[in-house]
Amino acid sequence: MAEQTDTSPVALRTSPLAHLADRMRAAAVTGARGVTLAERPFLTMVNLRLDPTSEAAGRMEKTLGVPLPHQCGHTTTSGPHTAVWLGPDDWLLLSEEPIDTAELRQALAGDPGSVVDVSANRTTLELSGPAARQVLEKGCRLDLHPRAFGPGRAVSTTVGPVPVLLWHIDDAPTYRLLPRSSFADHLARWLIDAMSEYRGPEVP
Repeated sequence: MAEQTDTSPVALRTSPLAHLADRMRAAAVTGARGVTLAERPFLTMVNLRLDPTSEAAGRMEKTLGVPLPHQCGHTTTSGPHTAVWLGPDDWLLLSEEPIDTAELRQALAGDPGSVVDVSANRTTLELSGPAARQVLEKGCRLDLHPRAFGPGRAVSTTVGPVPVLLWHIDDAPTYRLLPRSSFADHLARWLIDAMSEYRGPEVP
């Protein structure tokens, strides 16, 4: 019997940084000044717009199982879902699992608002290790000290020349950077170059 090839849309997807996977692995540094870089492709991302004081907001939180954050830089997480504050009436929902956008639109129940799947707009880079903050500080104007930007914080900023959503995950420290897919190659190469100080010779 001839071997069958999976040609479904999911199997055929190629992430924006698949061509740099080997270079990112090669750039890894171990030890007390260690840092690693990897892509976490195909995370679910949904943009949510609505009045945070409306009844629809309460219905949305119940449907998601996640309270919506109400302050700049804040995130809330429950299970696989995280809500990131983008503006007073604007959130980005992130998840390791699919999000049922039809169910979220039903939660609006005719109230003003929008639910849009934007998963294809961005990819996710994960930078982790003792030197991760120092790498970011080479090209980010934010105060990244944990007192100012601790785990659970996320803001829109620039790293190098690239606009990103920067999310501090944990105190390893681990950061996730969400650039537009079209800028991901430039950002990844910038990070690889910034990491080279900690490993000696430049990654070939």
